[in-house]
Amino acid sequence: MKLENKTFDELRIGDTAELRRLITPDDLIAFAATSGNYNTLHLPGFDTDGDGRPDEVAPGMFLASLIAGVLGSILPGPGTLYRNQVLSFQDRAHAGDELLARVTVTDIASTGIVTLRTEVLRPADDTMIVAGEAQVIAPARKFAAEDVHIPGLIVQRHRHFEALIARAAPLPALITAVVCPTEDESLRGALLASDDAIITPILIGDAARIRAAAERIGRDIAAFEIIDEPTDTGAALLACKLVHEGRANAVMKGHLHTDDLLRALLDKEVGLRAGRRFTHVFVMDVPGEPEPLLVTDAAINIAPDLKTKVDITQNAIELATSLGLVPRAGILSAVETVNPEIQSSVDAALLSKMAERGQIKGGAVDGPLAMDNAVDMGAAHTKGLKGDVAGRANILVVPGIDAGNMLAKQLAYISHAEAAGIVLGAKVPVILNSRSDGSMSRLASCAVAAIRHFHGAETKG
Repeated sequence: MKLENKTFDELRIGDTAELRRLITPDDLIAFAATSGNYNTLHLPGFDTDGDGRPDEVAPGMFLASLIAGVLGSILPGPGTLYRNQVLSFQDRAHAGDELLARVTVTDIASTGIVTLRTEVLRPADDTMIVAGEAQVIAPARKFAAEDVHIPGLIVQRHRHFEALIARAAPLPALITAVVCPTEDESLRGALLASDDAIITPILIGDAARIRAAAERIGRDIAAFEIIDEPTDTGAALLACKLVHEGRANAVMKGHLHTDDLLRALLDKEVGLRAGRRFTHVFVMDVPGEPEPLLVTDAAINIAPDLKTKVDITQNAIELATSLGLVPRAGILSAVETVNPEIQSSVDAALLSKMAERGQIKGGAVDGPLAMDNAVDMGAAHTKGLKGDVAGRANILVVPGIDAGNMLAKQLAYISHAEAAGIVLGAKVPVILNSRSDGSMSRLASCAVAAIRHFHGAETKG
C-alpha cells in the first residue's frame, strides 16, 4: 500500500478525498471482537428486532471509523491527530452495503487546526448515512512510503458449514443408522443433527453405554430407537442390514475404529458396495476461503493406483456438484510438470487427459499441480499456468493417504478449519468422522450426507 500525507502547509480549502468500502459480515464480527460491543443487532445471524430476518446493522462507531480511515490514510494522511469529531447519524447501513466515506477541507487555522466536512454515503441510492465535522491537527512533517504492509485479518467463523446446514434443514430428515454412539461427542453430534431435523438417528450399539453417554451430556433419548448390540462389529453389520431393509438411508460412524466399520461395509453378504471404490472426502470449511475445499482421499485408500484415483476424482466431483459448487479438481503432486520419476505427477497428467476425453465427467480436472499453484492465483501465474483449475481448485486430489491426512490436519489445526467427513461409492452416504471430531464437524457431516443423498435421488428421478 502506498501512503503519502499532505502537510499543514500543503493543504488548501476545498481539498477532498474519499474511500469506498463494502461492508461484510466478517467486518461486523471483527469490529465486535475489537471493540467489545456485542449488541446482536450488529452481528450476523441474529434477529434481535423480531422482523424475521438477520439485522446486521453496521455499528455507528464502525461507520465513524471509515471517516477516520480517510483522515489517517489520505487527507491529511499519516501523522494526523484528532481534536474533535461531530457525528449525525441520518440513516442505517447493513452488511452488503457499499459505502463511500468522504472528507473535505473547510477551514485552515493558523494554530494548525484543520476543519473538514465529513460524510458517509451509500452511493447506490445516494443516501447520507453519517454527516459531521472533524477538527484535526495536520502533520507538519512530510511522509511518503511506497510499500506499507498491514497484516490481513481472517475471521475464524465457519460460514460455509452454516450455509450447508441451512441448506439441509428443509430437506426430509435422513434416516441414519448411527453405529456405536457410546461416547459423548459421537452421540451429541447425532442428536444435534436430529435437533435440526437433518437426520433421524437409529442408535445401534451397547445400549447401556449409549444411555450413559446421554446422561453425561444431559439428553433424554427415550424417543429414539435404540438397537442393543454389544460388539462394534455386530453394530456395524446391523447398520448395513438396516440399509438393505430400507429402514436407513445413511450410516454414521460413532465411537469405533474406521476399519471395523469398513469391514462391515465391504462384507460380501450385507455390505454396501455399489460399483465404484469407496473413497473418502473431507469437506473443509477453511476461514478466509471463498468456498468449501474438498480434500480426497485422506482416510481410506492408502496408496491408490490410477484406476482408484479415477473413482476418487469422480466421486469428489459429484459431491461438489451436489453441494452447489462448480467442481475444479486439482490433482496434486510435488511439482506442476510431469516427471517420470514422480508417479503422482504421471497419474495427474493421465487423469487430466482422461477428463479431457470424457472418462471423468462433470467438472474441470487439471494436473499435476503443486499445492501453491493449485490454490493461489499468484503462484499459478508465476508458473505460467492457465485454465479453470490452476489457482482456483476447490477439490484437492492427493497422491496418497499420507499427504491427504497431513494436509487435512494441517488445515484443521493450523488454519483452524472444520472438517466434515463422508464416504462415497457405497449404496448410501456414510458419515465418517474422526473419533476426536467435535459436534460441529459431525453436524456438518450429516448436512453433507443429507444434501448428497437427496441430490442423488433427484438426479436419478
